[in-house]
Amino acid sequence: MSYIVQAVWTARDGEEAAVADIVRRMTPPSREEPGNLGYQPHVDSADARRFVIIEEYVDAAAFEAHRASPHFQELVVGDCLARLASREVTVLERLA
Repeated sequence: MSYIVQAVWTARDGEEAAVADIVRRMTPPSREEPGNLGYQPHVDSADARRFVIIEEYVDAAAFEAHRASPHFQELVVGDCLARLASREVTVLERLA
């Protein structure tokens, strides 16, 4: 069974364009990670400050490798986190 993660990021007021740029820059290298099965970023159509990223990995170790990757450390830890009002990460289990 794969390891599915939903990340919900809400940008601080005025930071939505910068967060959108970071999400766009994170997508290609995240999709290229060996344990990545899917990486789908979305923005809420009713709230441009709210981003939802659905990620799928072969296992929890692959997700941890993603979080330790240079692009995650540089773009998310080094830049994006300071631009967020909130961040929620949920591990999901497929029903069918």
